[in-house]
Amino acid sequence: MPGKWTFLTNHSHVLICLAQDPGSRLADVASRVGITERATLAIVRDLVEGGYVARRRVGRQNQYRVNGNLHLRHAVERRHRVAELLDLLADGGDVDQTGQEGAADDPLPDRSDR
Repeated sequence: MPGKWTFLTNHSHVLICLAQDPGSRLADVASRVGITERATLAIVRDLVEGGYVARRRVGRQNQYRVNGNLHLRHAVERRHRVAELLDLLADGGDVDQTGQEGAADDPLPDRSDR
């Protein structure tokens, strides 16, 4: 990567990775983003607590669903929804756009990544 800064945060990078591959292992996400697994886990927890990502345990893996209906958090981009960001950068991915904030057709209960 030329230079040391990027236009997007690690939170958005993790969100994009989860939208593109909902069955991703956090180690793989961490590798793609270029951060530690611990940092990735902390970001996923933030995204889950904020309602931006739902997590469901399937066997020994987690499955993730991004809630595209929520608005971005910063005042500069608050008028835009997560789905718009993902449409632009992640080809839409696996995003819930049901219109119900925090809900999907089959809600995913919050589970630990461990």
